[in-house]
Amino acid sequence: MRQDVLNGDIYIFLSKRRNAIKLLSIEGDGFAMYYKRLEKGTFESPLYDPVLRSIALTDAQLIMILKGIVLNTVTYRKRYSRPE
Repeated sequence: MRQDVLNGDIYIFLSKRRNAIKLLSIEGDGFAMYYKRLEKGTFESPLYDPVLRSIALTDAQLIMILKGIVLNTVTYRKRYSRPE
């Protein structure tokens, strides 16, 4: 997977029917797993990035997925960002 959960990366697992999600992260002294199953509806499956060989999400995008917000319909307002 080429990511490092020890550096703060979170592994996200969706069930085949996309009605359940598991998040694996590190919390100081050990691993933590969060699980959520929907009674109705499904979670959005973000687009796979073949270059990264994974899916890169911001924390805001993950929260939107957990709340049932469709990512491609979200409009972001213009904000300042520091040049890289």
